[in-house]
Amino acid sequence: MIVFPMVGMSSRFLKAGYDRPKFMLPLNDSTCFDYSIKGFTGAYPAESFVFIMRNDFGAPEFVRERLRAHGLEAAKIVILDEMTKGQAETVELGLQGVDDAGSEGLAIFNIDTFRPNFVLPSSEQRGDGFLETFIGDGSNWSFVLDDGTQSGKAVRTAEKQAISNNCCTGLYHFAKISDFRDALEKERKSPSSPELYVAPIYNHLIQMGRNIRYTSIPRGEVIFCGVPSEYEALKQNGSWSF
Repeated sequence: MIVFPMVGMSSRFLKAGYDRPKFMLPLNDSTCFDYSIKGFTGAYPAESFVFIMRNDFGAPEFVRERLRAHGLEAAKIVILDEMTKGQAETVELGLQGVDDAGSEGLAIFNIDTFRPNFVLPSSEQRGDGFLETFIGDGSNWSFVLDDGTQSGKAVRTAEKQAISNNCCTGLYHFAKISDFRDALEKERKSPSSPELYVAPIYNHLIQMGRNIRYTSIPRGEVIFCGVPSEYEALKQNGSWSF
């Protein structure tokens, strides 16, 4: 199961004068939404898709139309009436009534990121859950600290705290929905920040002895479109595509 949380209000884009959420913006005769899901369409229909959003800006109608264009009519759309306390809670609400993510587990992906040709790592690399990373700097990321052995084992995660140079691409995986829910409930009782982010809840699974992994990809294999400057740069590069 692949879940795309889309409840954020795109406030930076709206404050910059854009008239719609970032995933609805045009790009290369397509839309940002199309590029966000394009890297995963090869996994369908073996993997189910869930899109979680609010009703603002006609988002559900827009998403349904774009899903039809990709042959993803059976994807599930969940509409929330209220803003949530963060991405993790958005996913939790979107998964209400779902108990089994299937043999490949639960993947969560940021809708403002493009990940061309994504391939799910092997079961050994996935462990009980994994975070996809690249080598980077700055503090505006989720981060993974490894065990120092280059084995791909995560010993700590953080949000917007540069505990390492393993920066997350925005793709998070849990082998079981129950692990995601249990970890979120522990984070809710002892929050690491005012917002319920996904990355920090892995710390609770690590403390429970779960085998949490991380994978690392070259920086050039992930494309970010989360702020106006990144979007405008992609628009200016007219030959850009995948």
